[in-house]
Amino acid sequence: MQQLFNSYLRYLQAERNASPYTIRNYSNDLMEFFDFMKRRKLHSLKEVDRQTLRGYLSHLSEQGFVKTSIARKLSAVRSFFRYLQREEYITTNPTAGTVSPKLDRRLPSFLTIAEAKRLVEAPDLNKPEGQRDRALLELLYASGLRVSELVSLDTGQVNLNTHEVRVWGKGSKERIVLIGEPSARALSVYLTGGRLEQLSNNKRKKNNAVFLNRYGARLPARRVQKIMEKYARTIDKPVHPHMLRHTFATHLLDGGADLRVVQELLGHAQLSSTQIYTHVTKSQARKIYLAAHPMARKQRDDAE
Repeated sequence: MQQLFNSYLRYLQAERNASPYTIRNYSNDLMEFFDFMKRRKLHSLKEVDRQTLRGYLSHLSEQGFVKTSIARKLSAVRSFFRYLQREEYITTNPTAGTVSPKLDRRLPSFLTIAEAKRLVEAPDLNKPEGQRDRALLELLYASGLRVSELVSLDTGQVNLNTHEVRVWGKGSKERIVLIGEPSARALSVYLTGGRLEQLSNNKRKKNNAVFLNRYGARLPARRVQKIMEKYARTIDKPVHPHMLRHTFATHLLDGGADLRVVQELLGHAQLSSTQIYTHVTKSQARKIYLAAHPMARKQRDDAE
């Protein structure tokens, strides 16, 4: 079983171009499934059937996992068994026809324009880390980058003259994202100032990463979350890195941007992934309407 598992992980990396983050998640989810097999006294993957999978889904639910986590874990198991069938280790795929739990469609949370402005302007520009954090926040808000895309950026991917950033997203797909003047200015200040100071703390004095830590090494993704939590205090609101991606998309659509353009900038493979933001803008429009229109206010008062 271990040999099949290792070959599957190599397949994800070499043929599917899966990111290290995806491989790590799939690995963890599959190890959890293997533990379940041991408890069921199943010693071979050929012994897994639909009844096993139904039992696994029930087990996850009893353990308190939310629907999104259960769906993700099932997706990892499905992918693994498709690979086993492709390699002719099994003749029939027990995951075929297994239905994922129906997910609740939640609207993404986002910041108002005023909140986003206060957040990105919070860092102290007199310090190298402050210059980095300002550039980081400005770039996330201006481009809608994923955190994995942000921390993997190298200096050669940023063109401040054309205000463009070349990004490799999910599945190693390349796209060009645009940034505005504030973001370009913040990046310029950091790249010619604070970043050079941070880089001087690196013994090798060489690192192509755009965003560095205080020791001149590439900034890890988990550190970005800590940075967000620090400056979120200025707006007294919980903020996570993906919220700025949501904010980017929502503000673009509120400003009249075409949905297809937003899809391209976000790097979504399917338009349906982008359409969730149209629900957000409709929800926001309804709130504004109820608060502003005199007849809407009268109806609301009568209802109360």
